[in-house]
Amino acid sequence: MSTSPVTLMVARRVAQGRYQELIVWLHEGEQLATDFTGYLGSGVLAPPPGDDEFQIIFRFADESTLYAWEHSVSRKAWLQRGSHLFANPSEHRVSGIDGWFGAVGHRPPRWKQAVAIWLAFFPVSLLFNFVLGPLLGELSLLPRVFVSTLALTPLMVYLFIPLSTHLLASWLHSAPNKSLPNNALSHRS
Repeated sequence: MSTSPVTLMVARRVAQGRYQELIVWLHEGEQLATDFTGYLGSGVLAPPPGDDEFQIIFRFADESTLYAWEHSVSRKAWLQRGSHLFANPSEHRVSGIDGWFGAVGHRPPRWKQAVAIWLAFFPVSLLFNFVLGPLLGELSLLPRVFVSTLALTPLMVYLFIPLSTHLLASWLHSAPNKSLPNNALSHRS
């Protein structure tokens, strides 16, 4: 079993005319997960224009806590209550930052992942330092970095990087430009 955080990504296509019910059901599932040991966070990503597939992301401390939630009676009851609201469900689990970028085989190149993370991190870090820089400027380097990373890491992981990847989804998953050399876009670490 993994001892690092694990992310479960669930895709649900809304059934015709059931949009509002699906939204309520998805948020109910998020609330349900908060009662489980090891729960680290979750989120619902609405589909891009012209699509009807929602993504719900659940993050747990490790495989064993995710397993307990996945196989719980309350989760099974929740899934049963919502079964008429969606079609073609799919689930996959990922570890680390790969969870922000989709399923294996459908992830963008690492350089695009890096750009998406940087585009989330730079403005938030800049704003943080602008607002709190004068207060933290009195601290020596180690406490200053400790406070800033302690404050910024959860914001990045749970809010800004998922938002960045959602807003950049069409670019992240677009086909590579054929005019560039193959090795410039196909390298994956």
